[in-house]
Order: sequence, then structure tokens, then C-alpha cells
Amino acid sequence: MRKFSLALLCLAPTALAFQLPFSIPFFNPKPTAQIPIVPDDSPTATPRVAIIGAGAGGTSAAFWIGKAKERFGLDVEVDVYDQNDYIGGRSTVVYPYNDKNLRELELGASIFVEANKNLWRATDEFNLARRDFNDEDYETTIWDGENFIFTFNGGWWDTLKILWRYGLSSPRKTESSVKDMLNSYLSLYSSDSPKWDNISSLSTKLGFDHLVSRTISEHLLAQGVSSNYIYEVVEAATLVNYGQDADSIHALEGACSMAASGAAGVAGGNFQLFEQFLNRSGANIYLSTPVVGINSKASAVPSQRWTVESSRGSQKYKGVILAAPFHQTKISVPKHIEAQIPAQPYVNLHVTLLATTSPSPNPAYFGLEPGSKVPQVILTSRANARRGGKAPDFNSLTYHGPIRDGEWSVKIFSEEEITDEWLSEVFGAGKVGWVHRKQWKAYPKLPPTTTFPPVKLDQGFYYVNSFEPFISTMETETISSRNVAELLLNEEFKSGICGPETSQDDASDAAKPSHDENWVLGWDC
Repeated sequence: MRKFSLALLCLAPTALAFQLPFSIPFFNPKPTAQIPIVPDDSPTATPRVAIIGAGAGGTSAAFWIGKAKERFGLDVEVDVYDQNDYIGGRSTVVYPYNDKNLRELELGASIFVEANKNLWRATDEFNLARRDFNDEDYETTIWDGENFIFTFNGGWWDTLKILWRYGLSSPRKTESSVKDMLNSYLSLYSSDSPKWDNISSLSTKLGFDHLVSRTISEHLLAQGVSSNYIYEVVEAATLVNYGQDADSIHALEGACSMAASGAAGVAGGNFQLFEQFLNRSGANIYLSTPVVGINSKASAVPSQRWTVESSRGSQKYKGVILAAPFHQTKISVPKHIEAQIPAQPYVNLHVTLLATTSPSPNPAYFGLEPGSKVPQVILTSRANARRGGKAPDFNSLTYHGPIRDGEWSVKIFSEEEITDEWLSEVFGAGKVGWVHRKQWKAYPKLPPTTTFPPVKLDQGFYYVNSFEPFISTMETETISSRNVAELLLNEEFKSGICGPETSQDDASDAAKPSHDENWVLGWDC
């Protein structure tokens, strides 16, 4: 019977692992990060591709193009620009007390699961050690602003409590819905994976139209899942992962929030994945180099179609890949391109990290008797607020293990800034040491929709982050970048990550991979 509790119990590793960004140390940037760009505008110059952004999307885009260069000798230079002085984008770490002798804390979107085949494969290929969050045994509770409505730690007794509170069908139907979504999603790694030039067509091919066009609450209610389960368990997942409740987030992303079973991260920080993507791509890396404009003009030389203007000068390119949220970059582009990209609001999330000598939160804050045990992982629900009661002051509060003897690290996500006075109330006066606060545009707001930004903005100009309003994760940025790199390579270089595109009739069955579950498109051909 315990298998029916998985949809609930997977919330614990999600809360422990999913964090948001600040700043990150970087290592081994290539020398080009420190020197001016020297344009070579001659018609015989090697064609160049510019990638704007050195996060998950941009670094993996460079890696995919690097695969084509490695396999087929493709003659192209790739330049990667980022306004920050580090590699990793929204995958970052900080150290308590700024002491690198202490264990790092992930502040970016820091978990991935085995179904995330690109990141999972990358950890193996790059010899990076995975940290398994499922090995961490934390008691978890759901707080509604006035009461703890459910507490669990994964034992058989919790399974009985789940069945008593929610019945058998709600966890089972939710888990079934998530599995259906994952089965379709996994086709993106197969040899038959579709290529797409717009997200709407991809949604239809994957059978996701009914998920993106309604909220997760609407979808699960139609599946016969109880409202209690949706507004307590599912909403706890959507709030900790995306800062959005079950009535506002679309069902596809809501289902992704519940798919955290087997959560892992890279020991030492996930940013190492993206450093390795770049280091192995052969690309030139320009850090601390904001791009201010991307312009085009008619040219008899296709390799000089686009001009990228940055703080280090200008350079002409055959292709451009934008791998950052367009409106946040403030990059000037031609009006016909700007008009294609709708405004995309992002969640403004307050992230508070701290060190405390309190082994658990103060029970008095939660209306409990002195000496009562308060779990170290507290997720939230807005069910009480819907009834006119008090809403929680935070989205999640999680202990992340000891910093050193007698001191623990804690991370809090909230809609409003967490004050020192609030921290003293929750953890006890004088029991909070190091504190680090950051307001961050963490992830896009994801209401139901049937329209998405275009993937191809113009000839040779592609937009990786068009995928974010569909699914917003580190992994799906690498999938989007693979598709964008494939489109660019096919259209501009008559090549591809696995070679030139062939018609379906020309594809030999013998050339297709076997049903090896370890086979991953892009990594394998």
C-alpha cells in the first residue's frame, strides 16, 4: 500500500533541495573572458554563433554545438556572453559566513531527478558526484498559517494517516496523472523526439494541451482528486517549487512539482555542470560582458547577418541564440523581434538563509506548548486563507543540516521580506547568527495558457527561454537548447548534433538506437 503515498512523501526531498539564486564563485574561465573582442568581418572568416546567457540554456547550447564540431568537423566559432562574473545563471551557491570551509548552500534550481536525462547523464560523463536527497530523513509538516494540518516522515504509520485523511484514490489518481505526464515527457530523449519551431505544436504532439490550458486544481478535480488533497498536498509542492498556488499554476507545471521522487544534486554545487558544459564545448566565454544590442541588416554575406554589441565592442554573427529571459536582459533588438515576445511576469521571491543554534523552530510561534516538537521541514498551504483565515508568512522553511556542531542552516522562501524580529520570534532571541537575504525573479508566473513565445525569432535568431512558460526547470532548458541548436545547425550549416537532417524515408531502421533506456538523444547518435 505504501506506493500510494509517494505523491505525498516526495515533497520532503523537494523542499530540501529546491533553492533559488544569489551569487556564485566560478572557476577556470577561458582567457577570452578578460580581453576585448577583435572582430574579423572578412567574407572568408569562420562563421560565428553568439549565445547570450551562461546558465543552463546557454551553456548546454554551446555544448550541443560543440558536439557537432567534435563529430563532424563543423567549422564554426561560438561566443558565449554573460553579464555576470560567473557561470551557472540561476544555479548558484553561497557559503555560511562566507566561509568556503563550510558546506555550500544551493540557491538555484538545485534538484534534478533520474528522469532528467541530460543532467543525470552529464554528472556521469563529467565525473561529478551526485548527492541523493532521498537519503536525508526529515520529518515534514504542512502549515496553513494557523495549524499544522498534516505531518509525515515516510513510515508505514504515515501511509495509514494519508489513507485516513485523503482516502486511497486521491494519492493514486495524482500519481497516475504525474506518471502519464512523465511518460510523454520522456519521448523528448528518444530518437523519435520531435523538433519544434513553436511550443504550441510541441504541446499538441506531447498531448499536453489539456494540462497547459487549465490549472492543476481544475485538472485534478476533473480526475476525481479530492479538494483537500489538492489544496494541502499538491499546493505544498507548487508553493515550494514555484511560489504559486494550485489555483494559479497550470497543470503541466503543477504535475512537474509532484515529480521530485529520486531528487539529487551535484556535491559541491550544480553550477559545476554548466561550467563543464562550457569548458567541453570549445566556446569562447565572455563573462562580465553585458550585451546591449542585437541588430541586423541586409548583407550579401550570410555570416555577417547579425551584429552583437556588448561592453567589449561589436561582432558579426551568422546565428544568435538568446538564452536568457528577454525582458530582463534589456537588450535592444529590431522592433519586429521585440513585438513577437510577450511580456513575461516572474515571481518575486524573497530568499532568506540563516544559521541558527536552535535545533528546530520555536513551538510558541506555531501556537504549541513549550517543549513541543516542531518539524525541521515546514511546507505550506493557502487552504486556511481561502476560508478567510490567516495565510502563512512563508512558502517554506527548511533546515538543511548542520553547519558545524550546535549550529544549523535554514532556508526560507516567502512573498515578503523576512525581518530580524520575525527570525527572533521563530528561532528565539539571540539564536540566529549569519543571515543572507535576496529578492529574486525566481521563475515565471505560470497561469493556464495556449500561447507561447516563438522559438525562432528571425532567420538565424533563436530563443531558448521560449520554453519557460511551458516548463521551467534546469533540465528543460537543456532540452530547449538542444532543439534550438538543432534548428540552427540544420538551417544555417546543413548539419546537426547527430549529422545532417534526413527524411523519414531515408532513415534506416538499423541506424536507430535500440530500446536502451540509457540512450539519450544528443549524447548518443
